[in-house]
Amino acid sequence: MGLINQTAQAYYNGNDYGNYQFVSLEDIINQFMFVYVGEDKIIPKARRTDVAFHAQRALAELSFDTLKSCKAQEITVPASLQMTLPQDYVNYTKISWVDSAGIKHLLYPTSKTSNPPNPLQNSDGDFVFEPIVDLTSGSTQVVMDGLFYFPYGTRVTGLQIDNVAGGPWDVVGFSHSSNTTVLTLQNTTSSIFFISSVTAKEKLTFPTIGGSLYPNYTDGARVGVNAWSASQYTITASTSDLDGLKVGMLLHDNGAVWDQGTTVVNIDGASILLSNPTIVANPSSTTLSFTSLETKDSDTWSNYKSNTPSENQDDYQDDTYWPLDGSRFGLDPQHAQANGSFYIDCKSGKIHFSSNISGKTVILDYISDSLGTDGEMQVHKFAEEAMYKWITHAILAGKANVPEYQVNRFKKERFAAIRTAKLRLSNLKLEELTQILRGKSKQIKH
Repeated sequence: MGLINQTAQAYYNGNDYGNYQFVSLEDIINQFMFVYVGEDKIIPKARRTDVAFHAQRALAELSFDTLKSCKAQEITVPASLQMTLPQDYVNYTKISWVDSAGIKHLLYPTSKTSNPPNPLQNSDGDFVFEPIVDLTSGSTQVVMDGLFYFPYGTRVTGLQIDNVAGGPWDVVGFSHSSNTTVLTLQNTTSSIFFISSVTAKEKLTFPTIGGSLYPNYTDGARVGVNAWSASQYTITASTSDLDGLKVGMLLHDNGAVWDQGTTVVNIDGASILLSNPTIVANPSSTTLSFTSLETKDSDTWSNYKSNTPSENQDDYQDDTYWPLDGSRFGLDPQHAQANGSFYIDCKSGKIHFSSNISGKTVILDYISDSLGTDGEMQVHKFAEEAMYKWITHAILAGKANVPEYQVNRFKKERFAAIRTAKLRLSNLKLEELTQILRGKSKQIKH
């Protein structure tokens, strides 16, 4: 328990520095089973799986407000003004941008904006997707203005197409040309493709998807294909057509040549790597359509990121930071800062920044539950006793026929142990505190 099992030379030649201050979760479980569980002990009998469960719960809970968080991530904010949350993110402690002197400038959250979903609506404002399309007599093409994504099998209804023999009609393919979407409709039961009997305008109605409102997908690309290789899962495209193509986009083809659900995995020059691109038949077209599955930005987010904040940025390296010459009198203090702002979109898992943060280096300091990987499952020795008390109380509280006074005793001991751990981990040093308090003796003139 806590013994050094390597030489000093091996420690300094390695890269696991400072690890002696931690004890692994596995050691805590082993030591708890050895010391607290058994005959003539406070817990006569307990399963190891129960102890492991409560140990992990204790580690997660202590990680949120007791244990010191050392997790951070640095990125350069792209033009999209978005940052993806880390894989093991639970909550942030602070978000800041770094100036040329390496000093952090704290960013403040804003509660006055968001990026809500914006489902498609018709002209009356109802949440129904009813585009006006062009039908051409004798043609299988149904053309509508705009770039849209349709899940295969989406049922389509309309006054004129419902009168065509062979309906009802489902979307089995679509492609994009300029700013239009061309649909291929088929009766999937009888395998009859839709052929228009009239040349006219038609209002189509698309139902909701799984009971949800119809999402607003608008991002797409049209790519000319020079060659394809099913065995290598790649297609070779015309480099001039790659504008707008992104990793993750969904591949479409009117002739249903490619497997449904095929997406772009990687773009390397003119070579496009696809996921599961089984060729059902020889491609009927040398031009393919790709659509992003990300929904269109809301007007709220678009306006927020396009707005230039009135505050001026400054790195505080000199005494010239007085851009408004005292005109901030009466300003709400929560907005009286020039560092920028952000908000977190929990649904998309991204942080959205104000426009004055574009191109800056941003540091996200955050907390996790310390259960992401085996290497993370360790506890600072200042909080080791709190772990034992937590597990003891949790096991006794979950057992039948345990006297209430005994449960309450360990509840109090758990509380005291956690409080002690917080004091220890606060890492207050008398000399540092004294140096800070010296500044409090300065007279403030009003």
